Amino acid sequence: MPLTSPSASIHPTAEVSPEAELGEGVEIGPYCFVKGRVRLGAGVKLLGNNYIAGDVGPVEIGARTVIYPFACIGYEPQDFKFLGAGMKSAGVKIGTDCLIREHATVHAASHDAPAHPTTIGNKVFLMVATHIAHDCIIGNNVVMVNGAGVAGHSVLGDNVTLGGNAVIHQFVRIGRMVMMSGDCAVSLDVPPFCMVNERNRIGGLNTVGLRRGGMDRGDITRLRRAFRDFLRDPLPRKAVIEGLTERGREDGGCAPVAEMAAFIAASTRGICPGMGKGVRGAGTRGAGGDEDQGE
Repeated sequence: MPLTSPSASIHPTAEVSPEAELGEGVEIGPYCFVKGRVRLGAGVKLLGNNYIAGDVGPVEIGARTVIYPFACIGYEPQDFKFLGAGMKSAGVKIGTDCLIREHATVHAASHDAPAHPTTIGNKVFLMVATHIAHDCIIGNNVVMVNGAGVAGHSVLGDNVTLGGNAVIHQFVRIGRMVMMSGDCAVSLDVPPFCMVNERNRIGGLNTVGLRRGGMDRGDITRLRRAFRDFLRDPLPRKAVIEGLTERGREDGGCAPVAEMAAFIAASTRGICPGMGKGVRGAGTRGAGGDEDQGE
């Protein structure tokens, strides 16, 4: 029998591994399969026909997370390098108060510990048929609308929203408070606080999200000016970083503008360019070398 709290309930049709650890008030519904090293925090609910695979690597699901039917968590990564037989993974770690809807999938990391597990933060909402691939790191308060997908090794900051069927290329970084429109795709990094309007293009700031998130009005104004001057029209990467860094120090400093500058400086893929017309001689091809900003 699994190591379980007396207050946990397991439906008679469910199969739960003896290695599983079930916290206070855990509910496991009909026809669930919980295999291997799985730890379910207090109040976790598997509503039925859920598949949690802790035999590939350990799976930890935080308190009060609710998982809807046919969601699958912890299975082998879709990676040719991971041959399956005998290979182990760092697994999956999911935070507290998450909602994981029908047919969502979260795959195990492609390497064993000490590599990090595929990680999802707190209060993340994965809608129907969303996918988080191996080795991803997903921040807190992220929303992925139906059909959105994040490929392997990608990183999403806090408070990111991906519209329906939006897709992220592997190894891409999405800054915090980014809003990505439905049916868009990016293969380049997206700076924080921006909106993605079409494939590999940012069209402006996520001003609605910034206001709802409680950002200072003065900082929003400074971000708007910084975006207008350095990101709306594609510019050489060096000019963008230097301009944003200097702007972030003006008038006693603006932390969001400085954060944007640091994010772009750390990019190895290059960043999505703005929708404006590039200046003569400013390249937009490549992976973000000193000569170019974007794709």
